[in-house]
Amino acid sequence: MLRCAVLDDYQDVALGLADWSRVRVESFREHFSRQDDLVAAIHDCEIVVAMRERTPFPAEMFDRLPNLRLLVTTGMRNASIDMAAAREHGVTVCGTGSIATPPVELTWALILGLARHLVPESAAMRAGGPWQHTIGTDLHGRTLGLVGLGKIGQGVAAVGRAFGMDVVAWSANLTEERAAAGGARLAPDLDALLTGSDLVSIHVVLGDRTRGLIGKRELALMKPTAYLINTSRAAIVDQDALAAALRTRRIAGAGLDVFDQEPLPEGHEFRTLPNVLATPHLGYVTELNYGTYFREAVEDIDAFIDGAPIRVLSL
Repeated sequence: MLRCAVLDDYQDVALGLADWSRVRVESFREHFSRQDDLVAAIHDCEIVVAMRERTPFPAEMFDRLPNLRLLVTTGMRNASIDMAAAREHGVTVCGTGSIATPPVELTWALILGLARHLVPESAAMRAGGPWQHTIGTDLHGRTLGLVGLGKIGQGVAAVGRAFGMDVVAWSANLTEERAAAGGARLAPDLDALLTGSDLVSIHVVLGDRTRGLIGKRELALMKPTAYLINTSRAAIVDQDALAAALRTRRIAGAGLDVFDQEPLPEGHEFRTLPNVLATPHLGYVTELNYGTYFREAVEDIDAFIDGAPIRVLSL
């Protein structure tokens, strides 16, 4: 029976969401921040199931895991796995399905939480503090700027329209026709979107063209009353520039679900800045998504054992 490790199972739910009976499986709740600790824990495993991009698999990891034969990632895209190295080492990489609605919902939880100051107002209620000490930001009639208009961006756009917002969108290859079909107006360029939006939400995929897409110059274009929401990938925004913009109140605030280092270190500025609403990468963490992830991870494992791998990413 092959040995299987399930990584970063923070909530300790993976083994109860699927039938793992064909492998000898062990679930690890704690994140391995040191590569040496990870290698020691899974060195003897032929199969590893990775949760999204929580644990990277660069080339040197495959050198250090000679027994690894199958790596399953939840979702069909994982930029933290070196696919070329996997192929060179004869490791099959497979993915699973994923659902677009959970990150749409979390995006709006962050927007509403920021706009109506839900956390400080709730904390004041619990602590017996002042009754109403903030004034909420109206969404109706304001401009929502979407950097990216794929499945998630379109879902965010639909809710924005329901709130009576003017929705504009931009990405490198977005056309007027595709923007209109996605429920938005096409912004002339990124600068125009940043300058004219009251809320900016990021929904592009991280890649060479989008890494550092929003830096110090771009943040300076935003209104001082504007909010930035990032539920995509941290590296799309220059993190130092964002921290400075928030610290100096260059922008009103940010809703952040993604970070350069996860889990976010204790004492990190994004944990304590008063104009940041931060969540621990919850965008995809829902019952329906987790059920899909682990059920299809087991399907991938069973198919691999049977000699006919499915949902292969390392072709």
